Amino acid sequence: MTRSSSTAKTASKDAVAASYEHALAELERLVAEMEAGQLPLDQLLESYRRGAELLGFCRSRLQAVEQQVKVLEGEGLKQWGES
Repeated sequence: MTRSSSTAKTASKDAVAASYEHALAELERLVAEMEAGQLPLDQLLESYRRGAELLGFCRSRLQAVEQQVKVLEGEGLKQWGES
């Protein structure tokens, strides 16, 4: 692996952390491109790898939010409709 490709991979991982919404939008775009069946094999493989990376990021963000909600619920938040 060359230095420039290593730098590019590091930059792409940093880009994943921009936000959940950006990662989800990129993931949806990649899926649409792959489903269209027009990508060359090498690009298809790279898109799959990137998609797996984005999926992992989205899952970890969702789990973090779930944990925060559980903490907040434990601190006295009530269900809708409770008085």
